[in-house]
Amino acid sequence: MPKAKYAEIYKDLKTKIENGTYEFQELLPSENSLILTYDCSRNTIRRAISDLVTDGYVQTMQGKGVRNIFQPTLQTSFTIGGIESFRESALRNNQTSRTKVLCFTEITADKKISDRTGFPVGARLYYLQRLHYLDGKALILNHNYFLQDVVTSLTPEIAEHSIYEYLENTLHISIVTSKRVMTVEKMTEIDEKYLDLGDYNCLAVVSSQTYNSDGIMFEYTQSRHRPDYFRFQDNATRRSK
Repeated sequence: MPKAKYAEIYKDLKTKIENGTYEFQELLPSENSLILTYDCSRNTIRRAISDLVTDGYVQTMQGKGVRNIFQPTLQTSFTIGGIESFRESALRNNQTSRTKVLCFTEITADKKISDRTGFPVGARLYYLQRLHYLDGKALILNHNYFLQDVVTSLTPEIAEHSIYEYLENTLHISIVTSKRVMTVEKMTEIDEKYLDLGDYNCLAVVSSQTYNSDGIMFEYTQSRHRPDYFRFQDNATRRSK
């Protein structure tokens, strides 16, 4: 199944859902109608719909069709269930993004870093501090660790653009799994120095370990967010017993 085709259909349907062409709770056109509209196979339509289900835009109902369950959010929304770069999240939320690299260095993991990140002692790492801006506000501070054996030839210039785009399009790395923990933590001196925190003295913190298709952890990131500006969302289903 050509990925470009189902991805194009997914994007078009997603846009129509977000701009109100298909209203909340409305049924999407039938599968047969979509096949004629997009001049494609049934499997291609089903793949596009499956991705919309995964992203929480629609719900399939056996014998009834596909219902739009999307409702826009007022706050910037970051996904928990999916793996999404900062730039991708900003585009999805229709916001202007910018990234500033505060620190870029090469380190070797000692026991303290190993305990914090999960990388083995002695692993050669890139360590970055990156400040993310949305619509001109400094709202996210990332502490990134990347395994040099996998993420080769990383530069500050790449880090200011999109590391995931570099990984996928230049190094051809498949980003497969990310294990995440969410906490609420007191601000640190570096948080206070760089982030627009207003009256807040705490942050929403997401720590993640990310793996490639070989099962190798190539990234550990601690992402520190101003708490009132973000909403993390997931789409959960109850498994049949």
